[in-house]
Amino acid sequence: ESAVYAVGFSVAFLMIAGLIINQFGYLVGLNFPLATLPLSLFINTVVLVGAAVAYLRQGKPQQPPPNQRPSLNPSTLLLVLLPVLSVMGAFFVNSTGNNLILMLMILAVAGLFVFAVARGEKPAKTYAFVILMIGLALLLHVSLVSSYIIPYGGDVPVELYVFQDAQVNSRWEPVFMVPSDQAYGRYNAMLSITILPTVYSNMLGLEPTWVFKIIYPLIFAVVPVALFLLWQPYIGLKLGFIAAFFFMAQSTFFTEMLALNRQMIGELFFVLLLLTILSKKIGRETKFITFALLSFGLIFSHYALAEIFLFLIFAAWAASKFYLKRPSFNLQLSMILFFFVSMFLWYIYTSGAVVFESFMSFTGYIAGQLGDFFNPASRGQAVLTGLGLAESPSMLNTVSRGFAYLTEIFIVIGVIALFTKKLPFRFGRDYIVFSIITAIFLVFLTLIPGLANTLSMTRFYHILLMILAPFCVVGIWLTADYLSKHKRETAFVVLAIGVLVPYFLFQTNWVYEVAGTESWSIPLSGYRMRPTQLYGLYGLIDSYSVYGAQWIALNVPYKFNLSADNAFYTSLTAYGPIYRGYMRELLPDTYLRSGEFVFLSYISINYELQSSNGTMPRHVNQTDVIYSNGGTSVYQVPIR
Repeated sequence: ESAVYAVGFSVAFLMIAGLIINQFGYLVGLNFPLATLPLSLFINTVVLVGAAVAYLRQGKPQQPPPNQRPSLNPSTLLLVLLPVLSVMGAFFVNSTGNNLILMLMILAVAGLFVFAVARGEKPAKTYAFVILMIGLALLLHVSLVSSYIIPYGGDVPVELYVFQDAQVNSRWEPVFMVPSDQAYGRYNAMLSITILPTVYSNMLGLEPTWVFKIIYPLIFAVVPVALFLLWQPYIGLKLGFIAAFFFMAQSTFFTEMLALNRQMIGELFFVLLLLTILSKKIGRETKFITFALLSFGLIFSHYALAEIFLFLIFAAWAASKFYLKRPSFNLQLSMILFFFVSMFLWYIYTSGAVVFESFMSFTGYIAGQLGDFFNPASRGQAVLTGLGLAESPSMLNTVSRGFAYLTEIFIVIGVIALFTKKLPFRFGRDYIVFSIITAIFLVFLTLIPGLANTLSMTRFYHILLMILAPFCVVGIWLTADYLSKHKRETAFVVLAIGVLVPYFLFQTNWVYEVAGTESWSIPLSGYRMRPTQLYGLYGLIDSYSVYGAQWIALNVPYKFNLSADNAFYTSLTAYGPIYRGYMRELLPDTYLRSGEFVFLSYISINYELQSSNGTMPRHVNQTDVIYSNGGTSVYQVPIR
């Protein structure tokens, strides 16, 4: 637990320290406060002063007795081979296209889970280490499969843009250069993707891409460990481990989240805040100080997650005080007010208040969707799939959905048992309130048109699993108890393995790769994916597009004079880096202006231009090639 808090405090400290030197560095004549030298001097000075103060207050640190020192069984340390296999497998895929090592790594993770569940209960530190190794292996096998970011339809190209904007200028501007741009303003307001990665990049000497592809997954791997620590006091060590595995097995954890760097950091603070609120070990004053520091971390990291957390704690406090008539000892009104005031002061007074304005626009969007209440399509495809109302593309996909629906059914069973007070486990009252509110919110996501679309249902579900995942395991336990009361433990182990191992193998797309059917995993099946899926849907960026984007940025007067294909969303934004407001997407009905530049990436050059029915040939016929590297071309419309 101390190690998990240390990671959270470290990340929060770097954001706050970077913000302080950025905002007040000018007082001592620093024009480039986020450059390596001033950052190093300031951070090292603060650390040394803090260490001296701690030494003077506490004296020489006391060594714990030998039997209390943290240690792991030497055989447990072999688990380090899991992330090593993941890294080796990713680089093997990059160099040869062979996925054998990654396939074996995923099998090893499944085998490790079976072994850990089938054997007797292990010490907490062993389970925590196993969870950390599994998390790292799953995250790195996707993150390292390319030398560039993989958007997965997410926000990482814009996140990389605002990160490089702060790094290149060696300072962070609270207001984005185009104040009216709400989207970029929201990203720019998040220190988790501006100041924090700049600190890591400059202090460690890492390229911006590798900060997001290595450092952030390393931090995010701590989240399931923190969740295990949150859950195990209520459901025990083994069940807490199973719940953490279920959380990691859901594909959003190791795919979509890697394209959402600010949310990865935000989730660390989200879980640590829950751990702090529900902890019985922390005194009231220490709890408030810890809560305040972690609150800044969450507020600086991810606006939507901060808003969800505020809703959660306020609803829990109100339910305890006005419905249960028993105010929470852990959750004080002063803490809620502190979080509320801090959040809205930051969001209103940074980036021209665009975060606050976007929150209001989302509210208006949901209100406008209420007229489609009886139209199922208004909930979005992900909601319909989750409810079993969308058509399955294949038999294997139907089986995969079956296992996913089983996990949802077990969650429902666990939550119903919570409502009816028929749980064999003793959840704390505050956690029960949080769980009921979360379950109700999940129901609202399926009922209220447009609500799930404000963030995406997969991301909402992933976030809500941070509270609801234990109830999947509780549901499995209750089902096993119903099926076999005399051999409940054996039935539970068999049922947990029988459901979660196939679920994991389907979520990683391991089964689809073995069967040779359509797969959605770039690490396992990228070599055989359709180009439209690989480069279009997932936005895979290759070196051709990167070099082309950099050439454009250096050699072309692109401002308001550039049209681009899918690279508009990916390589041009991330590696130009070029602000999207300075260019436009090339569509079938796009009218090319005299002298305008056209950027075509690998998919357009090698696939669309070969089709006589495509729209690209018509555009290209109007232009002259001014740059080509074999996979990317830049054209210019003749000046008329």
